[in-house]
Amino acid sequence: QVQLVESGGGLVQPGGSLRLSCAASGFTFSAVGMNWYRQAPGKGREFVAAITRAGDSTIESDSVKGRFTISRDNAKNTLYLQMNSLKPEDTGIYYCNAPVDAGYWGQGTQVTVSS
Repeated sequence: QVQLVESGGGLVQPGGSLRLSCAASGFTFSAVGMNWYRQAPGKGREFVAAITRAGDSTIESDSVKGRFTISRDNAKNTLYLQMNSLKPEDTGIYYCNAPVDAGYWGQGTQVTVSS
């Protein structure tokens, strides 16, 4: 069965950094492009970043461009999101997404940016 497990969230001050991880299993990770989404309180799910299956091309949303970097390690079946220069508006639950079948989501990891 497909399983996605996010980790690495926590409380960080504005301007700080976090590195999120998503451990994938139950499918051929290296054959699937992957995505990060986030959801702030009271808001819908927002696209954050995407990466091709080989990791040779990425895209980041305008709200995080230049601050966040999506990457992957296919040998470890793991997706990453390096988050720098964090702002309070980055606060939310971060989810990794595998567009396999109808799509799979992890349980999410909470990121809180506050002083």
